[in-house]
Amino acid sequence: MNSFVYNIPTKVYFGENQLHNLGAEISVYGKRVLMTYGGGSIKRTGLYDRVMAELKKCGAEVYELGGIDPNPRVSSVREGARICKEHNIDVLLAVGGGSTIDCTKWIAASACVDHDAWDFFNEKKAPVNKALPIITILTLAATGSEMDSGGVISNPETNDKIGRLSPLLFPKVSFLDPTVTYTVSRYQTACGTADIFSHICEVYFNMNKDLEMLDQIMEALMRTLIQFAPVALEKPDDYEARANLMWTSSWAINGFINGGKVKAWSCHPMEHELSAFYDITHGLGLAILTPRWMRYCMNETTMPRLARFARNVFGVKEECDRKAAEDGIACMEKFLYGTLGLKDNLSELGIDDSKFAVMAEKACGGDCIHGFVDLRKEDIEKIYRMCL
Repeated sequence: MNSFVYNIPTKVYFGENQLHNLGAEISVYGKRVLMTYGGGSIKRTGLYDRVMAELKKCGAEVYELGGIDPNPRVSSVREGARICKEHNIDVLLAVGGGSTIDCTKWIAASACVDHDAWDFFNEKKAPVNKALPIITILTLAATGSEMDSGGVISNPETNDKIGRLSPLLFPKVSFLDPTVTYTVSRYQTACGTADIFSHICEVYFNMNKDLEMLDQIMEALMRTLIQFAPVALEKPDDYEARANLMWTSSWAINGFINGGKVKAWSCHPMEHELSAFYDITHGLGLAILTPRWMRYCMNETTMPRLARFARNVFGVKEECDRKAAEDGIACMEKFLYGTLGLKDNLSELGIDDSKFAVMAEKACGGDCIHGFVDLRKEDIEKIYRMCL
């Protein structure tokens, strides 16, 4: 069991009617605000007007960057950094889901340097030594970016999608109001749930000996998704369901469940190549990959872990570990493709195997993903082909 340090510096306002605290939190950092958001859904739902009203009350000078794409692009980071430098921005306010928040984190870092934003991600791996403060208003339960230190950015010119972490990129404050997610579509709710589930699986499926308490918490988090995702799909305005999905999203990736586990994630680097090359929804890519990855990883060493997952998460009663593990993967597929209604293969998305070799090479960094099981280029290619 490895020692570890845990520190989450993000203050969270969870629940309804908390937005009146926004002005006071903004004012801690200054008056000049860059508000970032995506394709405009916050204007259609009225959230934009509510946020602007609170900013007006505290006398904020507001600049805007809208149109941030899903799988946010480095071009948006560059534009945001330009605005910050030109107008001497004090604090960033991200109103949106994970894509908007991820983009905003790297705007915060890029605003404090002279080099290009992509230098944080390319072979230069420029250090993050300073970042503007970030406040978030979450509109989608999925990535957990509202309470973690990472962000993933895409570069269409190089077909790269890369994530990095820095303790300076933790949001200072995050507002999590489940009612804001009532208008999230069935598809995005399903994809968000798949993303949350994958975040937990990436940590849970690990051969490092660690705290039993954390294993049980992860199992409870996964059971929470299984219980409440179907409710949110059928009753989008069910507060209990939306609240449970939202808070599970945060705790799936804010570092708490990691404990002392040190193994690399596996499905996320593989999916990042899928969405880098084909711009598919991140959660959908994970939903297609995860059961295939689980099946590919099953061997005599990993089987007990997969069997425990089946029994403790999906309630499989089978005593034989091999059969239990197989049943657990089948339950996972039924949940993702049946309950959530997501597509179950890449072929339906118009994806063939023509780019699998280069994608696999990039996913493992030309070497190996040291995860639940070691995955080299040839292993990753096989998993991609299992998804066709």
